[in-house]
Amino acid sequence: MNAGGPCQVIVNRWETHQLPRSLSPSEPELVVDDGHFGVHDGAECVDSGWLTCQTEIRLRLHYSVKPPVSITKKKFKTSRFRLKLMLEGVEEEEEEEESPSSWHKMTTTLEMSMISDDGYKSRHSQPECGYALEPSRWTEYTIHTMDPDNLVLTFEFFEEDLSETVVQGDAHPGHVGTACLLSSSFVESGKDLGVVTLPIMSRNSRQTLGKVRVDYLVTRPIQGLQCDMSRSFTKYWRKRSALDVGHRGAGSTHAAKHHKIRENTIASFLSAANHGAAYVEFDVHLSKDLVPVVYHDLTCCISTKKKNDKTSMLLFEVPVKDLTFDQLQLLKLAHTTALDTHDHKDLQDEEEYIDEHQPFPSLPQIFQSVPENVGFNIELKWISQFKDGSWDANLSTYFNMNQFLDIILTCVLQNAGNRRIIFSCFDPDVCTMVRQKQNKYPILFLTQGVTQLYPELMDIRCQSTKIAMSFAQSENILGISAHTDELLKNMEFIGEAQSKGLVVFCWGDYNNDHENRRKLREHGIDGLIYDRICEDKLEQSNIFKMEEQGGNLKEVIQTCACSTYSIPCSSFPCPGRPSETNGESDSGLSSS
Repeated sequence: MNAGGPCQVIVNRWETHQLPRSLSPSEPELVVDDGHFGVHDGAECVDSGWLTCQTEIRLRLHYSVKPPVSITKKKFKTSRFRLKLMLEGVEEEEEEEESPSSWHKMTTTLEMSMISDDGYKSRHSQPECGYALEPSRWTEYTIHTMDPDNLVLTFEFFEEDLSETVVQGDAHPGHVGTACLLSSSFVESGKDLGVVTLPIMSRNSRQTLGKVRVDYLVTRPIQGLQCDMSRSFTKYWRKRSALDVGHRGAGSTHAAKHHKIRENTIASFLSAANHGAAYVEFDVHLSKDLVPVVYHDLTCCISTKKKNDKTSMLLFEVPVKDLTFDQLQLLKLAHTTALDTHDHKDLQDEEEYIDEHQPFPSLPQIFQSVPENVGFNIELKWISQFKDGSWDANLSTYFNMNQFLDIILTCVLQNAGNRRIIFSCFDPDVCTMVRQKQNKYPILFLTQGVTQLYPELMDIRCQSTKIAMSFAQSENILGISAHTDELLKNMEFIGEAQSKGLVVFCWGDYNNDHENRRKLREHGIDGLIYDRICEDKLEQSNIFKMEEQGGNLKEVIQTCACSTYSIPCSSFPCPGRPSETNGESDSGLSSS
């Protein structure tokens, strides 16, 4: 697209074969029959595009907190409504056909999606009178635009007869009112996500019928970095047996009775790597000066000595985001559990750390120090709100989500090389943004499911493994990382998710039990994240290193007819590759 400015490319759909097809048209030929789009050697591999120059705005209606529509007009108190979103551009004077604003209108799109425990319906156009809202359903409208500051977004409300069954696409119910939103009201504020409450105005008068609560999310392209089509692993997965993932490297040290190596340090990751971990899992967030750092909790405990008492110390809990990278490097740390137990052993025994044992390593340091054949499962740390309205670590505000992800994604894309990378996050909006901002690495939606071990989360997309599957399908991400507590009670979830084209990892303390891991392997789990991998496995190379020693990975890719986990090829082994297995552990992405 070029409207008097620099050329800009929008990618709607593209072919994602690991070995792309090539065309060699002769010079006189202007038209070449290249077969069907997305089909190569009998396999169809097509993916949705990513944000290159356009902005994505999502408006959501859901019952996570309370009903999104509140009617105050007595006449409509018991009415049921359907909603439809209408989209217009703000009119500008003397607009020419070839002006940038006219191009922006041509490239603006509106689609909607719905997800629930029972399934999903991903991006599609709206029925003539929209849809009725349901308490168990997440309804979302997605707008792609080159002109995010100048949109008029109007919700149309249609009353329907409660005595009749709701049938989408039937005769028009009565048009009752509208609620209008200018995109500039939240885009210009600099906030990427939030809630706006709009009055619902009567169609025939100036009376207010009620109000509608609209949740919004704004996603922008990564600043200063351009993705290309050279290789994509966003939906690529080679199925083998279960993959061993070292939780926080060699395991969580604060929960263990005996620990030799501090979690989430270079030493911990190297120890897991030396004992055959295919991946190491760790959390990444930002310091106050925006350096990506590796640490599990949102807060840390720092110590101060009491006046006139050389032996006693006081602990203070401080958000990691409030300390600079240099300050984090100087800290003597205790885990937040020390606040409850008054156990200062971590601090009293702590000597000057050598570099490999230093807490809060930066993400670039991890890339430089850990062998490239060890994959990284990078959990993107974000705040969570619980069903009771409270917040994890009492943090209700955090970084700008676009800025947060741009910094971390840029760091990964610039440092990963040929390393296998899988992102994961408990926040569905973060998962959505990662999928839209880049086209190279996959993401798993972390879910705690239904459990008594953790407080229930506010967002309905986080409240069950079933709706997590629907979300992952709707957003076309790689899969889910489910809580083992729920999987052990519902082993059929593993096969159900995989039948839907999703990869399934699992996490939780129950994974530390040998028998539980055996059961999960038998049911075909794709990845096991667990502690103390060094105690469970002898020193050995991981599966990826053994593959490199045993054969050329490019030959492995060439023998596989498909490039996704189960779409288009849903049977294992893939009919396009030999049926031999490659041993115990597991693979994921091939970055060769």
